Amino acid sequence: MKFKIFGKYETENIQVNDFGLKKVINLKPKLVLKSHGRIKFDPSKSKVNVVERLINLLQVPGSRSKKHRIITSWQTGKFSKSTKIVLDAFKLIEEKTKKNPIEVFVKAIENTSPRDEVTSIEYGGARYPKAVDISPRRRVNLALRFIVNGAYDKAFGKKVTIAEALAKEIMDSAENSGESYAVQKKNDLEKQADSAR
Repeated sequence: MKFKIFGKYETENIQVNDFGLKKVINLKPKLVLKSHGRIKFDPSKSKVNVVERLINLLQVPGSRSKKHRIITSWQTGKFSKSTKIVLDAFKLIEEKTKKNPIEVFVKAIENTSPRDEVTSIEYGGARYPKAVDISPRRRVNLALRFIVNGAYDKAFGKKVTIAEALAKEIMDSAENSGESYAVQKKNDLEKQADSAR
């Protein structure tokens, strides 16, 4: 018997084309994507299924100044609610693209994971921006965060539901569209890094 994610989506034939991300995108199929924090001590998070990581991030996507508390106060901490949002989003993606939504999601991660970013180094009492390469683990972390933040921005205070916004953000990212918040953020980061070389 083959396991599918949520009993619906196969992951066997999905390939990660970006060699840098192959080891950190976990697509191992599970019926229920809930590790109950048992593998939270895995520093690379590569044992956690990438869809479960999306569900976890939907609950608390990371602080974004005052905006963070306003946007996420209604959503913090309900795993079943977040799972339903992701399932609804995947259903919409499947209807619109006629493809496996996990495959579209992996393509979105590949397109939105930045390769360079800027850090500041102190030299002789002055601080300078310096371009650095990003580790594969952080590339996936940033891509997931950008996708979730983009979905929140599209849904907050608008008629669009969070599931519709998440589906649109994932589809736009998979197509490398300029409308995608995640693609814009990735391009901004890489431009800053280019100017700091």
